[in-house]
Amino acid sequence: MTKNSSPQIWLYDTTLRDGTQREGLSVSIEDKLRIAHRLDQLGIPFIEGGWPGANPKDVQFFWQLQEDPLKQAQIVAFCSTRRPNTCAADEPMLQAILTAGSRWVAIFGKSWDLHVTASLKTTLEENLAMIRDTIEFFRSQGRGVIYDAEHWFDGYKHNRDYALQTLKAAMTAGAEWLVLCDTNGGTLPHEVSEIVKDVVKETGEWGQGDKGSQHCAGVSLVEVTSVTRREEENSRFSSQSPITNHPLPITQIGIHTHNDSDMAVANAIAAVMAGARMVQGTINGYGERCGNANLCSLIPNLQLKLGLSCIAEHQLGQLAEASRFVSEVVNLAPDEHAPFVGRSAFAHKGGIHVSAVERNPLTYEHIQPEQVGNRRRIVISEQSGISNVLAKARTFGIELDKQTPEAKQILQRLKELESEGYQFEAAEASFALLMYEALGGRQQFFEIKGFQVHCDLVEGKETTNALATVKVAVNGRNILEAAEGNGPVAALDAALRKALVNFYPQLATFELTDYKVRILDGHTGTAAKTRVLVESGNGYQRWTTVGVSPNILAASYQAVVEGLEYGLLLHAQAEAAVR
Repeated sequence: MTKNSSPQIWLYDTTLRDGTQREGLSVSIEDKLRIAHRLDQLGIPFIEGGWPGANPKDVQFFWQLQEDPLKQAQIVAFCSTRRPNTCAADEPMLQAILTAGSRWVAIFGKSWDLHVTASLKTTLEENLAMIRDTIEFFRSQGRGVIYDAEHWFDGYKHNRDYALQTLKAAMTAGAEWLVLCDTNGGTLPHEVSEIVKDVVKETGEWGQGDKGSQHCAGVSLVEVTSVTRREEENSRFSSQSPITNHPLPITQIGIHTHNDSDMAVANAIAAVMAGARMVQGTINGYGERCGNANLCSLIPNLQLKLGLSCIAEHQLGQLAEASRFVSEVVNLAPDEHAPFVGRSAFAHKGGIHVSAVERNPLTYEHIQPEQVGNRRRIVISEQSGISNVLAKARTFGIELDKQTPEAKQILQRLKELESEGYQFEAAEASFALLMYEALGGRQQFFEIKGFQVHCDLVEGKETTNALATVKVAVNGRNILEAAEGNGPVAALDAALRKALVNFYPQLATFELTDYKVRILDGHTGTAAKTRVLVESGNGYQRWTTVGVSPNILAASYQAVVEGLEYGLLLHAQAEAAVR
């Protein structure tokens, strides 16, 4: 299905507000701007930018977006209803929202009578007035309003009649969207489905009846009941906005779920199937406590499985990259096992699985990885069969026949090394070098003659000074070099680069991007065998190599050396391809 022919689901991303409430996640203004523009490219219609006035960072973020606006998405300012026993037009908090300049405002209000009396310490009737007054105020200022019904499902289950009254107050005041929030994340999909169906039915009936009355905002917009009038108002917002491209009915239902019961995605899908047309969530499911509904799972499920239109097909193909981009910007390790977008989402390790996938990917893949911008990976390990070796070889441009001695030799060598503690599923660059060596095609860029490392621990200093000396041979010439570092591995890496950079200037672009150490047999204490994984990069590619030894420096040295060697191999192959 194409985007224009499929039923429309409106995506609302709250990574920059709700997502940043995740413990351990912190972003700068520049980070927020980069993420907002990346979500804009992904085709997200609504992007919640934060609460202007709540902190200086969010104020500056909205101001800077006015200087560098998004191309298609609507940025949304977030705030609460006015305080009890005040007037919305006189609230400084709401004036700050207007100053932010967003065409859409998301307002959250209380749905649960317990929160009204215990948290707000006001009456149920005053809470309804707060909802009506705040929405009418923003509508009078030409803003589109998305009403987030906080704690909706808990409120509905405790007092259905009052919870519905809060929605009716928002609807009759002019809210374009009524978003049902599972704020505590404790609702199950069957409950979500039943409750959303009830809300859709009730709001449909309200739409045929009384449209409310004026409140102290000064100008009532409740007479705006026709789609034509709404379209006229929306045209003042932006000719490129998603609203004018796809005119909305007077009021639509949305869903906002949290993952405390590991049900956020399932609950959001249940709501959509029951009639919700807006889905709120975050990239990678970031959010407070256990997180929010993960848009990286919701989008492909809605679009590929249910045939609902969320974003364009070419934008869906950017989903995995967008997921990794956001994780990099917020400085959190990507979830390699995340559905759809994780590095392991389409990774095959068992020999039987690999053989079947090679014949027909449908045997072990529920969608084509490329549809979400991911790729199939064949994992190499001691559990591998000859099918794994052949498939992995093809990813490196090597064609092998399973009957050849070389293929069997590679498989045998793989199993031997894995039994010694090597892990090639996480170090594919080292496996590539192993294959080239077995085939007699491993290019020797340099030869290691030896190394020494000397460390000085200076009392009162947090860092250890290290001096490494390396001896290498390049094109028959012996090179002896030394370099310092803040640790033995850094010193070894620096000495190697210093010895080789005159012969291979491209080494200047290489960098060590990650370093992991694993003790393999801890019961032997300090004599334990150590596995070291080193991730290297050249600015546009990354690769991982492995070293194993009872000596942690020897294991590190092996991994670092192979990382440099593989990087030089990539460079040589790239040069050969353009000749």
